[in-house]
Amino acid sequence: MFLSFFGGTKCVTGANYLLESSKNKVLIDCGLFQGRKDLEKKNFQPFPYDPKEVDAVIITHSHIDHIGRLPYLVKEGFSGPIFATPATLDLAKIMLEDELSIQKGVLFSRQDLERTFKLFRPVEYHKRTKIPNRFFSSNLFFKLLDAGHILGSAIVEIFAEGKKIVFSGDLGNSPTPLLRQTEYPSSADYVLIESTYGDRNHLDFPKRRDLLEDTVEEVIGRGGVLMIPSFALERTQELLYEFNELVENHRIPEVSIFLDSPLAIDSIPIYKKYQRYYNKEASYILRSGDEIFDFPRLVFTKTVEESKRIDLTPGPKIIIAGSGMSTSGRILYHEKKYLPDPKNCLLFVSYQAEGTRGRKIQEGAKEIEILGEKIPVRAQIKSIEGYSAHADRNTLFRWIYHIKSSALIKNEHTVKKVFVVQGEEKASESLCQLIKDHLGLEAEVPEYGQKVRL
Repeated sequence: MFLSFFGGTKCVTGANYLLESSKNKVLIDCGLFQGRKDLEKKNFQPFPYDPKEVDAVIITHSHIDHIGRLPYLVKEGFSGPIFATPATLDLAKIMLEDELSIQKGVLFSRQDLERTFKLFRPVEYHKRTKIPNRFFSSNLFFKLLDAGHILGSAIVEIFAEGKKIVFSGDLGNSPTPLLRQTEYPSSADYVLIESTYGDRNHLDFPKRRDLLEDTVEEVIGRGGVLMIPSFALERTQELLYEFNELVENHRIPEVSIFLDSPLAIDSIPIYKKYQRYYNKEASYILRSGDEIFDFPRLVFTKTVEESKRIDLTPGPKIIIAGSGMSTSGRILYHEKKYLPDPKNCLLFVSYQAEGTRGRKIQEGAKEIEILGEKIPVRAQIKSIEGYSAHADRNTLFRWIYHIKSSALIKNEHTVKKVFVVQGEEKASESLCQLIKDHLGLEAEVPEYGQKVRL
């Protein structure tokens, strides 16, 4: 059995792994490369395998760096099932629709997208599912565990030829305001683990809400505009949950909060549909009658005209808009208008990938190009990393430790090797060394295109 790495190697984005057994070829994720220009060029290159020969794709979650090239894969001849949780598939539809509107048919067409949707096959957590094969009786099964990263996100356990391979996908930063805790696989022979925050830790959960409250009070107190670039999935919903708590408990001044993200607005009905994936606290709040995505002075601005009217509302105010790394979307128009004023604030609550506009601002750029213009950065720049949906260094270590110790207790599928993926090189190498030094496991940061025998 062989495993090849065609994305997520020494970079956060572009997750794409090919697992080949004697009877099956299966892809885990097929994501878009984002950030650095040299990475983004890979999006338009031919796949380093024949899509026609792939039996199935298993998707860990609906972020575009894990699903963004699915329609391109279909365009190039893939015709098998695409497996994921029901929530992931529902969210993937609106995410890929949005991607098509951004890239305007360059990578894939409307027809490719519709053909992709027809291949979607929902699979619930913990259901053992067989991978089909067109020519042989398949010998490969998989099961999904809750990753706690975003709604519907999954850890993939694959069983083939007496081996168990675990793909972490993106692991959650538990506990989160909405979702259940990240689950632990009971054992594994081989593990792929993400490492976005493999070299650092987050703030404790109560501290991040206090910091958000303090930031709001500070910016509103001086009459400023608080801009929050936010990913449409999970980060925005968590922020709304937090603002609901702060508003209803009168912990922040009365101020208009604009959700200026059509994609985030479109995702809210899906979040309401899959409340069965929520944690106990969020479920209790909903049962008590509290509508966590609707509270006083929250304004949804879905159309362009509604978005433009935000400027007509005098400050102070709060604007939550995509994209989360300031690479595109409506946040750019707000940054262009409000970054030059020192009384305003740009608050990052998401990971900013290398090469993105958000990363440059976060690292102290005094001037940034937005929509073809050089914009001075005079506004206050702040970050609250505790709102990241990614597990931090300690959480990642505990996850691997649990798999190793549980496997030893059960005396089955004891861990033979760990592959550290989906992180920038420094973060991946740091986590890899931690695993080797403190768990005594063989670990490696793979290279793009590397093929290993399992």
